[in-house]
Amino acid sequence: MSNAIMPSASSDAPYPFDCLVFIGRFQPPHRGHISVIREALRQARQVIVMVGSAWQARSLRNPWRFEERRDMLRECFDADDNGRLEITPLLDALYNDDVWVRDVQRRVRDVVVPQQGRLPRIGLIGASRGQSSYYLTLFPQWESVSVPLVSDVSAHLIREALFGQPTLAGDYLSRDESSGLLAPVRDALRRFLETPECAQLWEEQHLFEQYRKAWAQAPYPPVFVTVDAVVVQSGHVLLVERRAAPGKGLLALPGGFIQSQERLLDACLRELRERVRLKIPEAVLKGSLRGQRLFDAPHRSWRGRTLAQAFYFALRPEQQLPQLKPSRSGEQAHWVALADLDPEALFEDHFFIIQNFLGLPAGMATP
Repeated sequence: MSNAIMPSASSDAPYPFDCLVFIGRFQPPHRGHISVIREALRQARQVIVMVGSAWQARSLRNPWRFEERRDMLRECFDADDNGRLEITPLLDALYNDDVWVRDVQRRVRDVVVPQQGRLPRIGLIGASRGQSSYYLTLFPQWESVSVPLVSDVSAHLIREALFGQPTLAGDYLSRDESSGLLAPVRDALRRFLETPECAQLWEEQHLFEQYRKAWAQAPYPPVFVTVDAVVVQSGHVLLVERRAAPGKGLLALPGGFIQSQERLLDACLRELRERVRLKIPEAVLKGSLRGQRLFDAPHRSWRGRTLAQAFYFALRPEQQLPQLKPSRSGEQAHWVALADLDPEALFEDHFFIIQNFLGLPAGMATP
């Protein structure tokens, strides 16, 4: 572990809080994040950093996995501070705030050291740009601590600098802290630039730029409408392996764009016929329809604003799962056991769509 980037908080200082909680995505950790954690260490005997968007597939929005972000954060603090710092993964629950809140509450409950004769004083800490007050509405039992926003640094702009122009990414990381990144983080990102994972993200960025140019002359930002099929039988869900970027090698729900003269359900049934060649009569599929919902998280798709209407089909349990054939484009469909679902292996928000229909627990894939 490297030397401390900032001086340690005094270990014998009186702490106003027993525990402060900081929730963020840290994609990547930057100087603003470190300043918030440093302030938390000054004010609390124990600090819990919850790293959101854990166990998700790599994407331009989420390039680094939990373990990579955790290690980058720890390298910015010395051994004494790391001894009081708990860094824990937090799986998103895009379409269910209650599931997400429960997961946060449980993790804090399991980590906070009990205090003799009194309840521990717990607070949520964050930069003062609105999210602290939002967290407070979700966790009224905890206090809110706001710290000044470091306005000259943004994780979004850092990601754009690294992936927007690959030939300049190394030059960007050769800067000092004017990049917004502390030395241990810059070192980790330099190593990441040499990996196949980074090369795939650069390929996705290239596709994204082509997509954006194609719509540049539109009079207003485009909004796309797609359909997805959640087909479940005998404890298995039907998924398709993507053959090209974005998300090459990931599993996805069968689906696609609607055609101009189609109704949404008809588009979904067409995708099942064409993309996975599911040999189940249409009347049986329609009779198995158990629900539908619009999924509209603003950042759910790499394309931009994309709304997905998903249909949930619960097929009658059978001893044998229906056979699947590769589509004409070569995509291979698979029946995946629900117990084997891994958010890191699923494209975009498809894990959360399945979770929403089937009521799967948020922590089902956590170690």
